[in-house]
Amino acid sequence: MSEEILKKYPELATEGQPTIQQRLEISNQAVTEMAVEASQACIKKWGRPISDITHLVYVSSSEARFPGGDLYLAKGLGLHPETQRVLLYFMGCSGGVAALRVAKDIAENNPGSRVLLATSETTIVGFKPPSPERPYDLVGAALFGDGAGAIILGTNPISGETPLFELHSAIQHFLPETEKTIDGRLTEEGISFKLGRDLPQIIEDNIQPFCHKLMKDAGYSEEYNKMFWAVHPGGPAILNKLEKKLELLPEKLNASRRALMDYGNASSNTIVYVLDYMIEEMMNAKKRDEDCEWGLILAFGPGITFEGVLARNLVA
Repeated sequence: MSEEILKKYPELATEGQPTIQQRLEISNQAVTEMAVEASQACIKKWGRPISDITHLVYVSSSEARFPGGDLYLAKGLGLHPETQRVLLYFMGCSGGVAALRVAKDIAENNPGSRVLLATSETTIVGFKPPSPERPYDLVGAALFGDGAGAIILGTNPISGETPLFELHSAIQHFLPETEKTIDGRLTEEGISFKLGRDLPQIIEDNIQPFCHKLMKDAGYSEEYNKMFWAVHPGGPAILNKLEKKLELLPEKLNASRRALMDYGNASSNTIVYVLDYMIEEMMNAKKRDEDCEWGLILAFGPGITFEGVLARNLVA
């Protein structure tokens, strides 16, 4: 949202106006531009030619069109027409970690492949003008943010590639009878969604058995502080509940809290920002000889769906 957008589309600031067409006109273009920029930065850091990318996994809950944003991103990057694409739409906050799980499976089942994972989100589709009847919407406006992120995944690194994490195993779990807790609908006014105030408590009540399923492959049971934690920061309450339930040291969620402070909850993108901060912290820990070898990458989204990856720290 900006002054320029409001001047061009003043109807967005009036409650009850049918503005889905205008919102998608803005968002469909914006998410592609952001995804291209993030992907180009990622590929440059990777150091190999763009022609080596064999697969694309694209995630967004901020656009609606077909062909989808995966095609526009491939075109914008100049990917080969035979690049195999997967599109993940409307997965919300769990979309980034879900994409890691999907990209991991693709990479492991296609030897020599290199998978570009890209996420891109904007809040314009769900923006609502302030209203005395909906004060909670102001919390949402303050919490959520825009942005994009990108990651390259593959197996058997070759000379010149610098792997940062090994994705060991990945699982997904949904909690029955909780589908109304995060409820989103595409309406004439854009995406209308409601977050249940009991969401942080539901996550706290169910997080331990989910983590234990992932941790056992690394030989851990409840040694939570021996691991690193890359958690999607859905909001401060979720991080606080998780920290309390697992008795985590405060620094264990530093990367998540920094991402939330700097970017807000940018839906599927946010886990990319968390991992970026996690890499920075791991490099500093290496210097102090305090690094953790194993850790969990977690996100929670509509369903309520838990997404988790057990990862190994490869930061040099």
